[in-house]
Amino acid sequence: MTTITKKDLVAELSNATGIKHADTLAMVEAFMELVSKNLAEGNEVTLRTFGTFDLRVARGKIGRNPKQPNSEVMIPDRCVVRFKPSKELKSRVAALSVQKVHEGVALNGNHA
Repeated sequence: MTTITKKDLVAELSNATGIKHADTLAMVEAFMELVSKNLAEGNEVTLRTFGTFDLRVARGKIGRNPKQPNSEVMIPDRCVVRFKPSKELKSRVAALSVQKVHEGVALNGNHA
C-alpha cells in the first residue's frame, strides 16, 4: 500500500485527461476548497459513486493531562468531518486482498 499525495493525483489526472498540469492543479485545489467551504458552512457533500462527507458532533469527554495524570480536563463537544463511502467504493475496497493490505501497512509503518 502506497500513500498517494495531491501531487500524485494531479499528475495522474493530468496524464489521463490531457489537461495541462497547472490547470489540473488549479481544478483540484478549487475542488478541495469548495468541499472545505461547504463543510465549514454545515453542508453535506455527496459524490454519488465515491461517498459523502458530512459533519457529526463528537461528544465531549473528560480527559487527562499526561503531565499531571491526577488532573482532569473537560474536552468540549466539537464538530468533526465524517466520510461515508458509497456502495461502489465499498465493493472495490472489499475486493482487495487482505494479505496485500496487511503487507502495505507493514511496509508503511501504519497501524491497522
